[in-house]
Amino acid sequence: MNASETNRARVKIAGRVQGVYFRASACQEAQSLGITGWVRNCSDGSVELVAEGAREKLDQLIAWCHRGPAGALVAEVSVRWEDPEHSFHGFVIKR
Repeated sequence: MNASETNRARVKIAGRVQGVYFRASACQEAQSLGITGWVRNCSDGSVELVAEGAREKLDQLIAWCHRGPAGALVAEVSVRWEDPEHSFHGFVIKR
């Protein structure tokens, strides 16, 4: 696999991750890494994000998700690798 090849990760973050600026912080982190995709709150209290970019950058974002912003208490992070769709422009917060 080429290191610069685009990969796609669907990440689900559980714990105290809503109401702690998690989405905005994840958006900033992704943008600083040059990753495209989106992040949103889920009805079960978790946060989900879908991101595309170089594997190394995605690994950095996923590592950040295990910590989250100050105030977050991350209990679990699950990652599912998917085929990239190359359909994102930037990284956004979905409502």
